[in-house]
Amino acid sequence: MGLTSKRVQKVKPSATLALVAKASELKAEGKDVISLSVGEPDFDTPDHIKDAAKKAMDQGKTKYTPVPGTPDLRKAIVEKFKKENNLEYEVDQVMVSTGGKQVLFNAFMASLDEGDEVIIPAPYWVSYPEMVAMADGGSVIVDCPEEDNFKLTAAKLESAITAKTKWLVLNSPSNPTGMAYDKTELEALAEALRKHPHVNILSDDIYEHLTYDGFKFHTLAEVAPDLKDRTLTMNGVSKAYSMTGWRIGYCAGPKDLIKAMTKIQGQSTSNASSISQAAALEAITGDQSFLKEWTKTFKERRDLVMSKLNAIDGITCIQPQGAFYIFASCEGLIGSETPDGKKIESDEDFAAYILETQYVTLVHGGAFGMSPYFRISYALSKEDLEKACDRIMKACQSLQRPHAPVVKNTGTGGPRR
Repeated sequence: MGLTSKRVQKVKPSATLALVAKASELKAEGKDVISLSVGEPDFDTPDHIKDAAKKAMDQGKTKYTPVPGTPDLRKAIVEKFKKENNLEYEVDQVMVSTGGKQVLFNAFMASLDEGDEVIIPAPYWVSYPEMVAMADGGSVIVDCPEEDNFKLTAAKLESAITAKTKWLVLNSPSNPTGMAYDKTELEALAEALRKHPHVNILSDDIYEHLTYDGFKFHTLAEVAPDLKDRTLTMNGVSKAYSMTGWRIGYCAGPKDLIKAMTKIQGQSTSNASSISQAAALEAITGDQSFLKEWTKTFKERRDLVMSKLNAIDGITCIQPQGAFYIFASCEGLIGSETPDGKKIESDEDFAAYILETQYVTLVHGGAFGMSPYFRISYALSKEDLEKACDRIMKACQSLQRPHAPVVKNTGTGGPRR
């Protein structure tokens, strides 16, 4: 009898973390690897945030905190939601976890029973379906093709809802596409959701502060206050404040759900790091002026990569509105042959070819539920991005292109339950 459970056998390893490991191996061999696969800003955590953590340590704030977070941080989160999102919450409707991932894990573990369904628009962040599986739920994947700007429409949402639907997961701006829902699009989804009061909404707003070209961010509970009582709104400090290693995520939602999530967390990790919570408090309440410069830099990087990729024959991409990802199509290269005679039959083959020949890591679109695409993170220096894109172009120019037109596969082939 093996030691692993049936539950863990249902879960696939993270494709992005696997690529990080592969890139590390190649670097250890002395290869000049450029990783475009990690969703992590290259900026350092701002000094005033680091100083707050040092001060907390000096003051002896190194002990356990309440499971759902320190009172000061939870109060600050209440104020953040009120000030930035026009959402009113009580402190007992807020909790802090060890990263945004734990918020999601807690929510699914606290709410899903076997047979419950979670609607996940594709392309999706790689961990959503795996977390649902761990909680014994079923993922209903809804394809949102490029012609819809990779976004869920109200009609597709309604067609996916069944009596078993427990959650809709909505990530805006999106990982992996960088596309974001505007107010009108959210209102249309809200109208559909009003017809189905048994469906709850998990709004993943982790990239809220990273938007470009004047895009105005809205979250669903703000646009549809009548749905607030069945919406869990989550966020964190990882992306906007370049605090990925500090591991702080947070959320606000219905009291009974927060209580259940706190119970799950209390019997797993207990509280998030006390030092990281002190840093997060400063991140949320302190100087925000650096964000303007960071988003300006990200936009410049986005535009650079967009220009470089769209200049490659066989690759196309649409302009993302936020986050720091580009989800590019390699449809025109499927069926090509590499210089050593291997056929590029999928986006996974394409990503492997780029890594093996040019030492650039991409994440194939299939990992996000949609092929033939690949995701690039442009959270790197302009120099590295230029070098990486030039290498990708060189690799693509070396391919022997197919003569026949390629039929595009825009999705996963139907719902996954």
